[in-house]
Amino acid sequence: MDNTGYCSESFNSLQSGTSDEDMVEITGATLDFSSTDDVPPLDRDYGSGGSYGVGDGPNGVPKLMDLLDEPVPGVGTYEDFNTIDWVREKSKDRDRHREIATKSKESAWALMKSISDAFSGWLLMLLVGLMSGALAGGIDISAHWMTDLKEGVCLNGFWFNHEHCCWNSNEMTFQERDKCPNWKSWAELIVGTNDGPFAYIMNYLMYVCWALLFSFLAVSLVRAFAPYACGSGIPEIKTILSGFIIRGYLGKWTLMIKTITLVLAVSSGLSLGKEGPLVHVACCCGNILCHLFTKYRRNEAKRREVSYYFPLKTLWRSFFAALVAAFTLRSINPFGNSRLVLFYVEFHSPWHLLELIPFVLLGIFGGIWGAFFIRANIAWCRRRKTTRLGHYPVLEVLVVTAVTALLAFPNSYTRMSTSELISELFNDCGLLDSSQLCNYANVSVTKSSSDSLPDRPAGQDVYTAMWQLSLALVFKMLITVVTFGMKVPSGLFIPSMAVGAIAGRLLGVGMEQLAYYHHDWVIFRGWCSPGADCITPGLYAMVGATACLGGVTRMTVSLVVIMFELTGGLEYIVPLMAATMTSKWVADALGREGIYEAHIRLNGYPFLEPKEEFSHKTLAMDVMRPRRSDPPLSVITQDGMSVEEVESLIAETSYSGFPVVVSHESQRLVGFVQRRDLVISIENARQRQEGVVSASRIFFTEYTPPQPPNSPPPLKLRGIMDLSPFTVTDHTAMDIVVDIFRKLGLRQCLVTHNGRLLGIITKKDILKHMAQMANRDPDSILFN
Repeated sequence: MDNTGYCSESFNSLQSGTSDEDMVEITGATLDFSSTDDVPPLDRDYGSGGSYGVGDGPNGVPKLMDLLDEPVPGVGTYEDFNTIDWVREKSKDRDRHREIATKSKESAWALMKSISDAFSGWLLMLLVGLMSGALAGGIDISAHWMTDLKEGVCLNGFWFNHEHCCWNSNEMTFQERDKCPNWKSWAELIVGTNDGPFAYIMNYLMYVCWALLFSFLAVSLVRAFAPYACGSGIPEIKTILSGFIIRGYLGKWTLMIKTITLVLAVSSGLSLGKEGPLVHVACCCGNILCHLFTKYRRNEAKRREVSYYFPLKTLWRSFFAALVAAFTLRSINPFGNSRLVLFYVEFHSPWHLLELIPFVLLGIFGGIWGAFFIRANIAWCRRRKTTRLGHYPVLEVLVVTAVTALLAFPNSYTRMSTSELISELFNDCGLLDSSQLCNYANVSVTKSSSDSLPDRPAGQDVYTAMWQLSLALVFKMLITVVTFGMKVPSGLFIPSMAVGAIAGRLLGVGMEQLAYYHHDWVIFRGWCSPGADCITPGLYAMVGATACLGGVTRMTVSLVVIMFELTGGLEYIVPLMAATMTSKWVADALGREGIYEAHIRLNGYPFLEPKEEFSHKTLAMDVMRPRRSDPPLSVITQDGMSVEEVESLIAETSYSGFPVVVSHESQRLVGFVQRRDLVISIENARQRQEGVVSASRIFFTEYTPPQPPNSPPPLKLRGIMDLSPFTVTDHTAMDIVVDIFRKLGLRQCLVTHNGRLLGIITKKDILKHMAQMANRDPDSILFN
């Protein structure tokens, strides 16, 4: 691909015209890649970076500029939509550690700086924990208030939600505990009554209007100020952690807009959650705070050290950050129950071994639902990208919001917030519960010492709730497919859990009634006697939620831990594990990818999936470039090219780097130089080194040979060259090459034969080859 933008031999033209052949072709991108708030790739004011002038050497000849002694600003940094060089970044960090350790022995001040550098990582984790916990608490409190605002307002203060408004009310009775005189619905405020068809229509209309207003504000803010704030952010976070750079995705504007619009999107009643976007919010906090510390600001790998490896110090620091965030969240108390979990459960009856059968059935349902959702959602998102539907994101959000609100309001289980719905489904019915799900037929109840109630026959309200939940299940399954992926912040944890919790509660109530009326059956005989509390429907809801979330995300161990965090139900580890593993096995049998991996592939992100196996018997020579029909590999010789020839090579190609060889004839490999470093160094030398012209020779050798008397001064650029590029032989199996790229995070790998350079393999080449082997379009491996 020709680079027509590079015409003035300047860094500005490089920034605007080049593409990273290692990763993506920016000209083929269709996303908005504008960056307005992130740290610029380098300081363009070279004059402020110190004196890079060069004095006179012997006989009046200008002194040779050596980049080993005087680093140039911008060298070693990366452009947008490029992959970082993990090996180089770790080498830079080791050199920095050695320098600090050496200087710490020289003076007390240097020792204090060394201690400060070692402590900076813990201080950063403290700040990340405080900021993330505060934002999470604020988002939850705001979303709860704005959700209730769709149904009414508190007379004591409009900033109180329904629950907080009624906390101190002394006028409520036990029989009418759901009616609070301080809380007025919109029908009561506008028409003076909450009864009758006109009041119902008024509440209906206000509900829809508030939902449309919230969603319109959310999508408008995202579109106008931070396009990167849409979606869950997890596919992009995984790609960034793997080493890819998307400037602005973790910036200040993205954090601000994502925080505001996440509250608006959740409050609008759309079938989405806030847990996935909160991961994006926390990563934004970490990225912004990293710029306060030099060792993180100047090293891309230090910000991503949890990706390709997880050192013990990072484990302890992550634990410390989680501790601080939990302490901050506990201080804010967003759930109002003095607990850290979103859905606190307290079941009074143990589960029986035979109940593993319905738990496994819930796992099968979760796996089938997960596979169906992934295929349907990816098909809808692909249609959005390839048709005119994607040209009208605001209209799409408003239409989906209107349909959601119109269909959700008549059903009380879809009208309430999804978090409130899950909490009610997880609930273990007690004597004081007023929910329809707990309105069983009146029978003589003997209160036991274990606070549990025996199984009872379902009343009319329970059967009505079952029909409403069945309709809510179908509604949630369909509307979530079209909601996830719209241009608003949207998470998938809560909607997936809601689908599973509804299915689980339906099965749990069915099992409960089966045990009550047929306790003499073989499957119940011996452990479920009349008057005993045998079945807990809330436990089935929790297991179903876990199964569906596992089927969609394909998480296993981490999912079980997440459910412990959300519910506090540690004693139900076996049912949760059984449902999780079953849902994963079923979902994997129907499709190997989880929802986030599917969206990574749909968007063409350069991400090597660690779990994807490469079983083909191809060799490095089959994947490397140049191919047989391609022109020869573009290389730079270590001592035989002029500035003009190198600039011409840069202008005629768009590669991210060039191998350095002894000569064109021998093709013996010397090293590898990045395109960006080469352009910046040449431009800096033209500005700072006297006499550098197009005819000046460029040397990558350790010693510069004598030059003719009237020749212009040469450039010594050995300091920007990677002297130990990673190489493989042409007969190396591709499964080994793929593992090397995955585990070392390489940008490129050079292919040699008996020490002679043959070609190059980039990460993009590997992704294209893997797509081709899987009968997919290899050209899809770039931003779409």
